Amino acid sequence: MASASGINQLLLKLDGITLDSIAEKFPATHSDINPYDLYRVHISEVLAPITGVAAEKIHPVIQWTNALDKGDFFPEDDPLFEKPVAAGPFLSFFAKGAPLTQSLIPMIRELGAEYGRNRFLGLKDPKDPSKGKKRIVVEFSSPNIAKPFHAGHLRSTIIGSFLANLYEGAGWDVVRINYLGDWGKQYGLLALAFEKYGDEEALKKDPIDHLFRLYVRINADKDAEKEAIEAKKKEGQDVTELEANSLDEQARRYFRKMTDRDEEALALWKRFRDLSIVRYKATYARLNIKFDEYSGESQVTEEAMERVAKEMAEKGITREDQGAVLVDFTELIPGKEGKRLGKTVIRKRDGTALYLTRDIAELLGRYEKYKFDHMIYVVASQQDLHLQQLFKIIDLLGYKDIAARCQHINFGLVLGMSTRKGTVKFLDDILRDCADHMHDVMRKNETKYSQVEDPEGTADTLGISSVMTQDMSGKRGNNYTFDLAVMTSFEGDTGPYLQYAHTRLSSIKRRADISDEELAKADLSLLTEPHAINVVRLLAQWPDVAQNTLRTLEPTTVVTYLFRLTHVISSSYDQLQVVGSEPALKAARMALYDASRIVVGNCMRLLGLSPLKRM
Repeated sequence: MASASGINQLLLKLDGITLDSIAEKFPATHSDINPYDLYRVHISEVLAPITGVAAEKIHPVIQWTNALDKGDFFPEDDPLFEKPVAAGPFLSFFAKGAPLTQSLIPMIRELGAEYGRNRFLGLKDPKDPSKGKKRIVVEFSSPNIAKPFHAGHLRSTIIGSFLANLYEGAGWDVVRINYLGDWGKQYGLLALAFEKYGDEEALKKDPIDHLFRLYVRINADKDAEKEAIEAKKKEGQDVTELEANSLDEQARRYFRKMTDRDEEALALWKRFRDLSIVRYKATYARLNIKFDEYSGESQVTEEAMERVAKEMAEKGITREDQGAVLVDFTELIPGKEGKRLGKTVIRKRDGTALYLTRDIAELLGRYEKYKFDHMIYVVASQQDLHLQQLFKIIDLLGYKDIAARCQHINFGLVLGMSTRKGTVKFLDDILRDCADHMHDVMRKNETKYSQVEDPEGTADTLGISSVMTQDMSGKRGNNYTFDLAVMTSFEGDTGPYLQYAHTRLSSIKRRADISDEELAKADLSLLTEPHAINVVRLLAQWPDVAQNTLRTLEPTTVVTYLFRLTHVISSSYDQLQVVGSEPALKAARMALYDASRIVVGNCMRLLGLSPLKRM
């Protein structure tokens, strides 16, 4: 993993500092993959005798910056730094261009896809890798079976996949779980709809579309029936028999057959489930997303829920109330926390277990199966209270250690999407619209279009980049509205702009026609222009940005850095021309742009984007 040639360039300038001595004194640093770790160590060692404060105490308070005008950290004639600048209460240190450039570019080109990843962070014991990796379970996406994958599921899917990539890059053993909404009374309703309106040929041709149309139609029937019953009730008519045979009650009875393991009922449900998963997998493949396990509500057994219910009752967590079983946090937990968590029903009067019961059993079963060190639920902010209640019940059951390992990562809404009325925007439709739009844009440049091997595939990648980048551009807690015109534009901070930035860097390398061997020997001391130094300084920030993102767990942390980097690279093209420059300078500049291409690509892949080489 180490990039010896790059970091050795810096170590040669410093007396008495080696990678081994750094690791012994500052065990959390990894200078062989993050050059700024060495810079922080050096500042600490220089300031220690001046201030009388131990270097080990100075090191943790040296801040990395995300703006070039703030310095590269917080003496004259230092081998690595310019003279520090006082800025209010801060002291800003600016790295000298030459040593950073001559160490960083070889490091990036040597590490390649590994640059920015710190796999030490995922080790159970960084001093003893033989003890293995920490394990994290990330549950995300979780669509409902027999319904199209609509944009409402988009955020969980994109954010969850990003977090899984992030922890994988940090060396964790990552388990990606899709916990499907594949159980409940709605499947009884869907079975009734298929019995009443189902078309075998339509099901085989496009199962998801057909099942969704049935779902909308039967819900319309149910709503109309409910209105009619209410009208008769107001007129004073006896509606007992109508209510007992209503679609709602029929669906409830059908679902009871499913929970009682009726073979015929389960066979139809399984068919709907299997057909839905096949379609989902196709959509996930387009989004460059994978799962290790397709689980679901149906996989939690009645026996497991009975065990949990019994344990909660024995430990005084639940109580009966008019035939239902509930948890009253106001009685169990004093003060504001109890009031905030309120009351929640675990099992209804008819004996039906609610989602929370199932989730408790699933969480405990999942820990038994995976023995995870951490687990993340990527679920919309509307479920904040549900997840808080879930974790608190796990705590009250006596599994405090397991509860402490669980975390809810929430997010805002995608606005403008309705669900039951049939006007929902489906993700496949959105991706197709974006791809068609990008294809039209590509056709306007016939010369470039003719050079693209797979124009339709490229347009699809551009469309997906549009959707995903818009989703990740803002803080995940914020709501946003889909805007096709904005997200597919090459102007501004969009997915197509990022793809353009990467393809331009790829194009420069093709046109320069310089071998990797020649780039490895390039005289990097020729890169003295301010534009070149600023690009280098930003490239050096990437390992810190990636590590900081583990703290924020915000995709926008990476997106913001990536746009800042691509803007600085773009502004350098006129000043740092490659083609037409004399050979030595041409090779040096090409090495800089090649390192830039690697970092831009690494950022994009972490976000889940597939970097294009031509467009």
